[in-house]
Amino acid sequence: MIIDFHVHLFSEAIREKRSAFFPSEPAFKLLYDSPKSRLVGAEDALRMMDAEGVDKSVVFGFPWRATDTFRRENDYIIETVHKYPDRFIGLACFDAMNRDAAAETERCLAAGLQGAGELAFYESGIDEAAIKALDPIMALCREHGRVVLIHTNEPVGHAYPGKSPNTLLQIYRMVQAFPENRIVLAHWGAGIFFYNLLKREVKEALGNVWYDTAASPFLYDVDIYAAAGPLAGWDRVLFGTDYPLLKPGRYFGDMDKSGISAEARAGICGGNAWNLLGL
Repeated sequence: MIIDFHVHLFSEAIREKRSAFFPSEPAFKLLYDSPKSRLVGAEDALRMMDAEGVDKSVVFGFPWRATDTFRRENDYIIETVHKYPDRFIGLACFDAMNRDAAAETERCLAAGLQGAGELAFYESGIDEAAIKALDPIMALCREHGRVVLIHTNEPVGHAYPGKSPNTLLQIYRMVQAFPENRIVLAHWGAGIFFYNLLKREVKEALGNVWYDTAASPFLYDVDIYAAAGPLAGWDRVLFGTDYPLLKPGRYFGDMDKSGISAEARAGICGGNAWNLLGL
C-alpha cells in the first residue's frame, strides 16, 4: 500500500484563472505566480497515481485568506473524497488566522475530512499569534481524533518561494502547546527531530509528531532517509510528494539510493500513514 501524504488540489475556478486571486492572496501569488508552478485537479492526480503506483493520497488545497475562497476549495476536496473514497483522504485547508477558521474546521470534519492542513504561516512564521490562532483548530481536531499537518521549512540554506521565516524554536513551542494532538510537520519538520538526541524534554515533546518528505529531492541529499529514520523514529516518517511539485518516482529513486531497509521503506511509503490515520 503506497500512500502519498502531501498532494495539493485546486478547483477549476483556481486552475483556469489563478491570477484573479493574486491581489487578495499574496502567499498564493508568491508560490504560484510562475506559469511553471502547476495547478491540478482530482482527475489529474488520479492519472498520476495510476501511472506511479500510488494507492491513496492525502489531499488538500491552499491556506487561503478569504473565507469564500477556502470554503469553495474545501468543498472541492469534500466532493473529491466522496467521489473517490478509495483513493483520496481529505484535509481542510485555510488561513488559520482567519476568524472563520475554527468554524470551517468543524464544518469540514463533519463532512468527513480527516483533519486540517497543510496550514501555513508563510509571511509571519509560527509566532505567538499563529499558535494562538491554532488553538481552537487543534482543540477540534483533538476532540475528533484527527490529524493536523503544518508547513515547516529549514531555517537555513537557500531561499525559495514559500520558504517561511519559521524558526526551530517556533516549531518546538507550537508542538509543546499541543502535546495531545497528532501533528504532521511537512518538509521533514525543518530537521527538528535531530533534537531527540537531547537527554531531557524533547523526546517527550515530539512524542506525537510525524514528518513528511514533501519536496525532499529539492532540499536534501538522499542520506536524509537513513539519517532521519533513527532520530525521528522509522514509524514517524511519511511519504509525501507535494504533487504537483514533484512526482513519486523522484522520491522512490532517492529511497533506492539511500540504502534503507525494505521494512523501513514500506513503513514510509504507506504503513506509517495507514497507522496514523487509523485506516
